[in-house]
Amino acid sequence: MSVEKQALVLPALNPETVAARTSSAYPEAFKALVAGRSKQALGDVLGLKNFGVNLVKLAPGAYSSLRHWHRRQDEFVYVLEGELTLITDTGEQILGPGMAAGFPAGKPDGHHLINRSQAIAMYLEVGDRLPGDSGSYPDVDLAFEQSSGKAVFTHKDGSPY
Repeated sequence: MSVEKQALVLPALNPETVAARTSSAYPEAFKALVAGRSKQALGDVLGLKNFGVNLVKLAPGAYSSLRHWHRRQDEFVYVLEGELTLITDTGEQILGPGMAAGFPAGKPDGHHLINRSQAIAMYLEVGDRLPGDSGSYPDVDLAFEQSSGKAVFTHKDGSPY
């Protein structure tokens, strides 16, 4: 039996069997920027509790997120396919297959990825799940705070969206 056709049993898994999520929890005014992004929550399916792992696909023109940073969560990305533009406070860099980037918790360096190529790009996104995370979006009037495992978005002055 070929490896591609073999049925896997947890703790192994074929990512193709994991449903992709294309929705966004962002307030309506920001959702269009991440249209074309799909995430497969591999860590959730595998029962991981301390960190999350998402297989993310970005269509041409799509953003991974709005530029943001986390107060408590470390983040790591590893590019599998395609070409992505990483944008941080220090500027832009092109990332290709086999390249990685990391974003330490508490470092206010807004970051995100944009697919400016003509082909779908794919990467792994890993982040810890410490309770009480919060963060900010330097380019827009948006902040978030984790509550019961979900991001609650507010304006930077704390007023609700």
